[in-house]
Amino acid sequence: MTTIPIRDVSLFVKVIGHGYPLVLMHGGPGLDYTTMLPLQPLADQFTLIFYDHRCNGRSEGAEVSSMTFENLTADADALRQALGFDKWAVLGHSFGGNLALEYALRYPQSLSHLVLMDTGGDQWWVQQNAPEILAKRGYSASAVQAARRFYNGQLTPGEFLPTSMKFMSAYFYRINLLGIAHEMISGPRTKYQPEALIFGYSQLLNGWTVMDRLSEIQAPTLVMAGRYDFLFPPEHQAILADRLPNAELVLIERAGHNPHMERPAEVIRAVRDFMATA
Repeated sequence: MTTIPIRDVSLFVKVIGHGYPLVLMHGGPGLDYTTMLPLQPLADQFTLIFYDHRCNGRSEGAEVSSMTFENLTADADALRQALGFDKWAVLGHSFGGNLALEYALRYPQSLSHLVLMDTGGDQWWVQQNAPEILAKRGYSASAVQAARRFYNGQLTPGEFLPTSMKFMSAYFYRINLLGIAHEMISGPRTKYQPEALIFGYSQLLNGWTVMDRLSEIQAPTLVMAGRYDFLFPPEHQAILADRLPNAELVLIERAGHNPHMERPAEVIRAVRDFMATA
């Protein structure tokens, strides 16, 4: 693990494994590389590049207002060059998938394969549809309102954790509190950056969409998601895969928004199969 000067920031980077390079773009905004660690077994076949986006996790050196897609994608491509890769495969989860789509549109020459995990091409699904799904699943009115505020960036940094806890169970098909506690104790701690989340949802992602540009992405693409994802449900995954010219769709059963945490073996197998045949 190290920090690497990239453009105007210092990005926190962890590189492990050997083989073809696969960069892992974490979700959030406001989270970090640790959320992608369940994919570490892929290091026996790929060089895995974990990193924290600018203003996220342990990366430093920039104001949160610099967290634009122009900067985020330029950071990623500058990191690719700094590590000496001509091309690499990109795997993005949730917000990292939004970024991966922007990267594919802006730097197509740098991308060999694209893996989109529980993500989407239109923020409407998160800002408006997700709270409605929570209501249909029987969550309380206060939890639904908390989600609506959270995904529109209408909260203060101090409200970040207590607000998210009101609907945290929705992220999982079946939440494993003991497993989460074990990961928190035994593994590296996730470093939250609430300001990045607030700016991301209220400014960067507010009204964001690339649905009308998906046909421009020619790279082989794996669209993968948990069947019970409430943020980007299967109906959006089907639309996403249909509009991407060279995409295949895989739904992970008995998983929610984080299938790599709930069903890591199935997710890892899907990535291996895709990379071997695409």
